[in-house]
Amino acid sequence: MVLRRLLRKRWVLGVVFGLSLIYFLTSTLKQEERTIRDRTLLEARDPDHRIPWKVRFNLGNSSRPITQCRNSIQGKTLLTDELGYVCERKDLLVNGCCNVNALSSRQYICKSCLANGCCNIYEYCVSCCLQPDKQPLLEHFLNRAADGFQNLFTAVEDHFELCLAKCRTSSQSVQHENTYRNPQAKYCYGESPPELLPI
Repeated sequence: MVLRRLLRKRWVLGVVFGLSLIYFLTSTLKQEERTIRDRTLLEARDPDHRIPWKVRFNLGNSSRPITQCRNSIQGKTLLTDELGYVCERKDLLVNGCCNVNALSSRQYICKSCLANGCCNIYEYCVSCCLQPDKQPLLEHFLNRAADGFQNLFTAVEDHFELCLAKCRTSSQSVQHENTYRNPQAKYCYGESPPELLPI
């Protein structure tokens, strides 16, 4: 009863409105600052930006302990770590790396990948793309990347991030925006899109 009477008073409503307006304005300004900062970072990027191609070290023959690994995260059953190992989710170590001693772990595996660099399974695409001998192909792609892809691929920091981005399905993998050109090879790290299969 007292709360209801208090909320009917104009000064209380004015305070609530004023605080809401202040919150809205500060949130809007912070969002605008973030947008400007992100845009500035993309524009200030060095056009000769080079990504590191070599994996830091090979876990399989190194005595140095690894502290953390990035991995492809999204797979239901398979994952690819930044060292190029594909493993089952159950064989992922707490540091994010595949257990190289597990039976399911294989490095630089191109199983399900075609000669044009298109694969049936995303994790195999990333692993195959991480092979050191794919560097010239990827460098050639980066040098020829269309302006539309510049923002995406200039944000890439290293070989692993490039392969994650490159292997995701893109407009090159689809036809008429709703069907895959080749449902058996929709993840591509190569330059050419998957071959168009007849319907």
